[in-house]
Amino acid sequence: MVSKLRSNAQEALAGVLADGMTLAVGGFGLCGIPGDLIEVVRDSGVTGLTVVSNNMGVDGKGLGLLLENKQVATVIASYVGENKLFAQQYLDGTLAVEFAPQGTLSERLRAGGAGIAAFYTRAGVGTPVADGKPLAEFDGQTYVRERGIVADVALVHAHTADPAGNLVYRASARNFNPVVATCARTSVVEVEHLTEDYLDPERVVTPGIYVNRLVLATERDKDIEKRTVRPRADAPAN
Repeated sequence: MVSKLRSNAQEALAGVLADGMTLAVGGFGLCGIPGDLIEVVRDSGVTGLTVVSNNMGVDGKGLGLLLENKQVATVIASYVGENKLFAQQYLDGTLAVEFAPQGTLSERLRAGGAGIAAFYTRAGVGTPVADGKPLAEFDGQTYVRERGIVADVALVHAHTADPAGNLVYRASARNFNPVVATCARTSVVEVEHLTEDYLDPERVVTPGIYVNRLVLATERDKDIEKRTVRPRADAPAN
């Protein structure tokens, strides 16, 4: 079996990055993002990117790094409210944006990986989301046609991988990563833990057939976008 493992993130992305390409990126805010791989994309200097992701991180972190470096031309996302630079570039006309309802975006990525060119959904009908898209009626209801997404490269973060590249994820860091992993011509995964033995097939979320390259992620602090706390009801009084 040809090894998918690379020695570092730079090697994992060697030869696959190009100007004008489409990147599908896992994560939800700053949770489960492929931080090492995003930094390599930033350092590569590629421009004119179309980025497909639930959102664009925050200013100075996650995919916000690519916005700071003016590498992104188009964003397909469902939520962008935490990034002031994103808003500014959009208002300045330097960044094109396509919004998709969150479930629709997930299904578009899944469809791309499953070889489904398009599908119909009721989400977005009667809103700007449906502008310019074909409509059809099924059982008395209006649906809008959405295209599946096939990216050039997928950037994925997983918790554990085995020698074949089978992946499992941890808790909410799973988020969009499984559908992103399947939708690209080349799928590159950073993983927190590598096992010597093969994973139990019953545990596998993303089969290794979808994974082209694999790299061990560097240890880093896991940022939290917003921390909201309140006193515990049973906490002793000061």
